[in-house]
Amino acid sequence: MSGTPLLQVVELSKSFGGVQAVNRVSFDLHKGELLGIIGPNGSGKTTTVNLITGFVKATSGKVFYQGRDITSWSPHKIVRLGISRTFQMVKPFYQLPAFKNVIIPLYSPRVKGLVGGKYGDRSAVALDLLEEVGFERDAQVAYKVASVLPQGYLKRLELAKAIALQPDLIILDELFSGLSLAEVASIVPIIEKLLLEGKTIIMIEHRLKEVFRIAHRVIVLNYGRLIADGPAEEVMENEEVKKAYLGSED
Repeated sequence: MSGTPLLQVVELSKSFGGVQAVNRVSFDLHKGELLGIIGPNGSGKTTTVNLITGFVKATSGKVFYQGRDITSWSPHKIVRLGISRTFQMVKPFYQLPAFKNVIIPLYSPRVKGLVGGKYGDRSAVALDLLEEVGFERDAQVAYKVASVLPQGYLKRLELAKAIALQPDLIILDELFSGLSLAEVASIVPIIEKLLLEGKTIIMIEHRLKEVFRIAHRVIVLNYGRLIADGPAEEVMENEEVKKAYLGSED
């Protein structure tokens, strides 16, 4: 995790009217690293990710990926460069079977470019990806329309769609939200496997225990500002972080 950062966020800011949602946030991310982004509700976590992935335009500051300035790029160009993401609120094509949801990103310019336009049987690839994230191969769940799937499977489907794009950087926005402890425990090894395969990961999470278990590093946002950056155990000893989560005694 040494050398030139894969991602650099430099003095990034975003205002919505008079509200400063993100306030001069800066951090680096290195290849192979898992970075956790935590903070109280409304601290600017998802807005920061939306700025990185082009869904929101920055008021000021810069985002560099592999040395390129991608600050003003559109989401589809950023995906093509190698960044994929999941969404806090799942966004499947509800009337399509789960496996067909995964086939769609397999037709993306990113994937076509990586495989030279020759992917073979995309249905088989989609089923393999769903099995990789925890869909049982012989249980027919992959063939059910997304609208009937429970939350645990919808979250796994979000992850499969992100992986299907063959990204170098995957951003997971509250992937564990709404899941049981058993469901979270079954997904953690999937994330660890992605790291072993060389992926770089950002996780926004409120489930602190789970993200601390696998994160190499954690940053904490509060009222749009970055207030701590470092190993989880050090970050949670930070007095400003304690105040953000527990409140002041004054």
